[in-house]
Amino acid sequence: MPLAPPQTPPHSVSRLRAERLARSSKPFLARGGSKGERCERCRLVVSHCLCAARPTVATRAGVCLLMADIEPLKPSNTGWLIADMVADTFAFGWARTEVDPALLALLADPQWQPYVVFPGEFVAVERVRTDVRPEPGKRPLFVLLDATWPEARKMFRKSPYLDPFPVLSLESAQISRYKLRRSRRDDHFCTSEVAALCLDLTGETLAAQTLDAYLDVFTHHYLQAKSQLPVQWDDAEHVRLRNLQAPPTAPC
Repeated sequence: MPLAPPQTPPHSVSRLRAERLARSSKPFLARGGSKGERCERCRLVVSHCLCAARPTVATRAGVCLLMADIEPLKPSNTGWLIADMVADTFAFGWARTEVDPALLALLADPQWQPYVVFPGEFVAVERVRTDVRPEPGKRPLFVLLDATWPEARKMFRKSPYLDPFPVLSLESAQISRYKLRRSRRDDHFCTSEVAALCLDLTGETLAAQTLDAYLDVFTHHYLQAKSQLPVQWDDAEHVRLRNLQAPPTAPC
């Protein structure tokens, strides 16, 4: 099995998870999946650790995750994968009655152009965008509501501080490949799939493809652990991710 990379500092979702655990009065027990010791860096059981496959890709865009209460605790949460790969990923817990001042400061930071990612059919038409065109000198910041669909709709309605920003409505013909939680609709994407679509819109194709490949590898590790089967390090998913990370071949 490949060796894990050197220890990296906790990212924003990892820190949010630690804060949420510190507030819990009892341990969080994830449904299904494998029992046993979990890796602190990837949340999977140690025998199926994902850390050796963690990709690195430079991105100009940033991601702001507004996470429903227990999302950071779920081993199947894919916002964690975004934070693994996109250096400028910010994570905040969502609450109806209070707003983290650091979130408001981020949204007001002049280097960023926030886009709230949400289906346009639920939004006033004048706010809807289908492409990403930040003002000169600004970088796109995608605000993703990391929650179940009913929770996300509630979060969108009850977060008035998001009202000044355009809403990015994604139009994709692809079908979600996410297999770790059930959805009644094939066009409901998991959080990392949404982030990959956003990155693709900005022209960051390599980052988008790498995040999609990383999701496939994560899914393989998760489901193999759940079935108590070994990781297949040379399957198509791992090979694709490694090829995306390989340096380009120099011309002859």
